[in-house]
Amino acid sequence: MINARDLRKGKLVMHEGDLYVVHEARYVTKGKGGTYMQTKLKNFKQGNMTDVRFRVDERVEVPFVETKEYEYLYEDGSGYVLMDTETYDQIVISSDMVSDAKDYLLPNEKVTCQILDGEVITFELPTVVTLEVTETPPVVKGATVQNQPKDAIMETGVKVRVPAFVEPGEKIRVDTRTGEYLDRVK
Repeated sequence: MINARDLRKGKLVMHEGDLYVVHEARYVTKGKGGTYMQTKLKNFKQGNMTDVRFRVDERVEVPFVETKEYEYLYEDGSGYVLMDTETYDQIVISSDMVSDAKDYLLPNEKVTCQILDGEVITFELPTVVTLEVTETPPVVKGATVQNQPKDAIMETGVKVRVPAFVEPGEKIRVDTRTGEYLDRVK
């Protein structure tokens, strides 16, 4: 059991007797109404989405799952191929499970999967990844606005807002939860 305030995207929870994956979790503060967690839960078996509001101190049941590290190898027609870092066994997971994480996924990236009854149920990237900038607009000389961010296209194809001094070919660190630029890699 955990407090509802600890719910995060990708967390597996039991709600009303069914297994759900947290798709979104927002901490909401109302003036006199108190605080709560507004969540969007995806039913693990049926795939339908449900909006659920929890009090922040409400206890939520979390099933026991095995957490295992895998290495992403490549994408093929049937899904994403992962390799167990201990046994070197390969598994394929669906594109639906990877969803938006594909924007930050490079070969040989370490990922964490949760396994319930021998089946992979969640897929998590590290919170920070290093990506190479492949394309950015040029810096405008004499621009009067300081620290103006610009769009940069990464090697995976995802767009990230970066400071004006970032150039193509540089490697940057990106927060996979928010998609925000953190810093340049030295």
